[in-house]
Order: sequence, then structure tokens, then C-alpha cells
Amino acid sequence: MNKLAVVKIGGNVIEDEEALQSFLTHFAQMKGPKILVHGGGKKATIMAKQLNVPVQMVDGRRITDAQNLDIITMLYGGKINKNIVAQLQALGCNALGISGADGNAIQAVKRPVKIIDYGFVGDVTGIHAELFTILLEKNFTPVCCAITHDQKGQLLNTNADTIAAALAQGLSQHFEVSLWYCFEKQGVLENIEDATSVIETITPKQYKKLRAAEIIHSGMIPKIDNCFEALEKGVLEVKIGAPEMIAGNIQHTTLILDDE
Repeated sequence: MNKLAVVKIGGNVIEDEEALQSFLTHFAQMKGPKILVHGGGKKATIMAKQLNVPVQMVDGRRITDAQNLDIITMLYGGKINKNIVAQLQALGCNALGISGADGNAIQAVKRPVKIIDYGFVGDVTGIHAELFTILLEKNFTPVCCAITHDQKGQLLNTNADTIAAALAQGLSQHFEVSLWYCFEKQGVLENIEDATSVIETITPKQYKKLRAAEIIHSGMIPKIDNCFEALEKGVLEVKIGAPEMIAGNIQHTTLILDDE
């Protein structure tokens, strides 16, 4: 099987024009089939404040009411996605912007209300693997924003880490998939104040200890949960680190392992 890289880029890199341009240059130069996944939560928060729309977060997850969904759709599916696509085209990468509704690419259901009502937040139920396979075989590079749909006309906000993991899992029957989570740090840090304190491997047993010690907390928890689920469902490799890791330019990253 062909190799496939599914790369998710974090919001702090999207916020920094120079860092984003550097990342996109490295991404465009990656050989073979690849998919880029992005969110844009920081920009959405800024715009919401400008429009006097309240923003509420719980454990790194955004509560998405109708007003916030409008903002997210405009930014994720519009400005951010199309700017990335245009920049990749300029770098010789034939990118194609996609939301979950386009071509029925990523299906989801509205998260059921248990303790917390997350509003218009979607939990992924499936991806259109054939669509992505056809695009990749035709040398298109899908650029997926963090919007899914319920197949009944409702758009849903979905965590970009989760979308990346779902794509990696869903395409693992067709490709040898590596999943890369790129953000502003060199990897998962043991000490947030020390940029060099990268935890180079995380196993399930280590993860429990790191969570208990609150070294791993907040938004990093769902990210690593997604990593382990991806490995359990056929993804070959999962790494978390700085954008330069996709070009092999850094020594330290965090490798997620599903065994001890």
C-alpha cells in the first residue's frame, strides 16, 4: 500500500503568518499523498469577542451555540481554509479545500447532552474514504477544515484533532498512514516552562501517570486520546511536535505508542 501522511496544524501556528508560511512550505514539499487538517479556534475566539458573542470552553472543548457556529463556518470553511489553499497552490501543491459536507466527506452526529450541552458540536461517525482515495490518486491534496455535517442539513463544529484521527483511521485500510499533530512546541512537555523538556514517548501506562500528575491536562487530553484510538484502529505511526518535524528537521518529538 502507498504511504499517506495526515497532518493537523495547530491554531497558534495558523495565528503566526511567518510560522504558517514555513509550515506550508515544508508541507508542500512532502512527497506522496497527504491530507492537511486545520481548525482556527483562536481566530474564532477573537472574532467572537469583536462581535460581542460570548465564548465558553470546557476542558479544551468549545461550547458552540448558533452564533459561534456562524463565526466558525465563516472562518474555518472560508477565510482560513481558502488562504491555506491559495498559499499551497502558490507553492506548487494542488490543494483542494473541503468541509465535512463537501462530497459527504466527514459525517457526524450532534453530541448528545449528558452533563454538558456542547451545542452544535459534532462527533464523527464516518468518513467518505472513497472520495479521499480518488482525490489522492488524482494528486489533489485535501485541506480539511474542522466542520462536519449530520447529513440532514446541519453543519457541526468538530475538534480538528478528532477529524485528523478519524481520517487517519478511515484511510488506514487503503494506505499506510502516519498521523502528525503539529503545533508550536517541540512535543508534549514535562514542564511547560521548559521548551526542551520533551517527553519523547508516551505509552498508555505513562499517559495515566502524566494525567494523574496533571502534567498532561486540558486540551492535550483529547489530543492524546485521539492518538491512542488512531493506533488501536490501524494507524501505523502517531507523532506530536513542531511543524519542522514533517521535514525531518528536528531531533525531538513525542511518539505515541500503543504498547509498553
